Amino acid sequence: MKTVPERIAAFRSAMEKAGCDIFIMPSSDPHSSEYAPAHETAWEYFSGFSCENANLLITRSEAALWVDGRFFGAADKALAGTGVQSMHMGVKGVPSVLAWLGVRLKEGSVLGYNAETMPLHNMRQLKEVCDSCGAKLVDLPLVDEVWVEDRAPLPSTPAWILGKEYAGMEASEKLAVLRDKLKALNCTAELVTKLDCLAWLLNLRASDVDCTPYALAFCYVDMDKAVLFMDYSRLSDDAKAYLSACGVELRGYKEMPAFLAENTKSETVLIDPASLNASLNNALHSNSAFTVVEGSDPLAMLKAVKNETELECTRKAHIYDASAMVRFQIELEKRMAAGEKLRETDIDSILHKYRSANPGFIVESFPTIAAYGPNAANMHYAPKAGSDAELQPKGYLLVDSGATYYTGTTDITRTYTLGELSYEEKLAYTRVLRCHIDVAMAVWKEGATGGELDMLARQPMWRHMLDYRCGTGHSVSHVGAVHEGPHSLRPHNGVAFVPGMIITNEPGIYEEGSIGIRIENELECVEAGESEYGKFLRFEPITFVPVEMSSVLVEELTREEKDWINHYHAQVFEKISPLLNAEETEWLKNKCAAV
Repeated sequence: MKTVPERIAAFRSAMEKAGCDIFIMPSSDPHSSEYAPAHETAWEYFSGFSCENANLLITRSEAALWVDGRFFGAADKALAGTGVQSMHMGVKGVPSVLAWLGVRLKEGSVLGYNAETMPLHNMRQLKEVCDSCGAKLVDLPLVDEVWVEDRAPLPSTPAWILGKEYAGMEASEKLAVLRDKLKALNCTAELVTKLDCLAWLLNLRASDVDCTPYALAFCYVDMDKAVLFMDYSRLSDDAKAYLSACGVELRGYKEMPAFLAENTKSETVLIDPASLNASLNNALHSNSAFTVVEGSDPLAMLKAVKNETELECTRKAHIYDASAMVRFQIELEKRMAAGEKLRETDIDSILHKYRSANPGFIVESFPTIAAYGPNAANMHYAPKAGSDAELQPKGYLLVDSGATYYTGTTDITRTYTLGELSYEEKLAYTRVLRCHIDVAMAVWKEGATGGELDMLARQPMWRHMLDYRCGTGHSVSHVGAVHEGPHSLRPHNGVAFVPGMIITNEPGIYEEGSIGIRIENELECVEAGESEYGKFLRFEPITFVPVEMSSVLVEELTREEKDWINHYHAQVFEKISPLLNAEETEWLKNKCAAV
């Protein structure tokens, strides 16, 4: 296998032949996915570093990878000596991708990109920079030409239909709702390109993306029909019959451009420039029968606000998942007390043993993050056999994990005390817990956004001039991706919370080379009540796993914070103990003892 410098050298050779001066590879695929199938991860192949929310830029003499705060430390280490510079997004003194290009592009320069994996919105930003410099933005097939070694094929896993007993609605009902939304927007059709939106719309699932039960597919929906573009040979006869009964036609995965070109019926088509790729946008605009309207995909909000069946199923998934987390912690404590030699990579095996025994288990919802000591400062640390740390009877072990069941998708983080702690370590843990509680106890007036609520979590940090370089929480799909949108607890998120939305609450402390602490629950947005001042909302937990209290400086907590902890632990015991045996129940009772 070629080294990173060898891969980049081969790519530069192709660039020179094509007359390309700079080439950009975003962490995207034809569906603008956060997590792409291995076939589409060019930025990882050419940089040697695996991550999301990144951009790799290669010139004739430079290479640089932009990563966000979750990956700063890991990227610095992985890219050292490769010739690829690690660029920290959002850090003072580090230019943005567009600013970096603006300095290097000259009159007549060629900026290359792959239209199939470039979201339209991002392509337009690149074109603006090129126009301002007199440069050209050119769609070039260089990735396909150069990346032929060890490239995974396009995935084609068995596809299946999520039943109404889990989804709450048939695909035919969801298509009718979408058509009503389109009519309200004065549109007659939509291109559905995001995998999470398509999965929700058609109740379609597969395993084309690691840890994410989605099928690679596109869908065209108008007032009369829906056309699904995918490798439909992997659909069972029952699944094909189901889709047909819902008014869904089948075509091949690569056939959408030809389908758009063939259309002769006048349609007003909605597209979302944040997710539609530039190649499909070109195909759409090449046909004068289409009038294109740009806007947010209505499916994003439709799937974000869970229906009652989805909510009830998700609650059940979390109860079973919590029983697995309890059994995991009991085994961890026993084996550590016995002096066994455990390593970070052992954690995933233990968790899988208990989760996979739960009803309806499908797959882990993401690769387990098990990070001991300083490794936990890397927010997306991935332990690897041979280089993973051995657990010691001191300090913290951070475990971020989850699973997807037929009933729902889970995501939880707990930071476990393995032994002796310093006062500073306990203080850091206590501050994270207080951040977590501030969000969990929040009550707000209807209309408040994720950006506004994010500030609540950071107050115990900001008061000490501390912060964390990530959002406080993200939405979770129903039987889907562990990250979705459009709402989140992030500083600049402008989406207002409404009842039925699910969000994670996961503040943390991350000090490179020292410590990493995170406490994460999933929360459901519910109504809090109404007064003369309007409607108010709040959160209810749907994750019920004990919070480690031996690490807490109780004297730092307010009475209200102690009351929240006691109430939460009372709920944990009530909901989880019926699934446990006598020994496990006694253990849980002790962990849930009142402060």
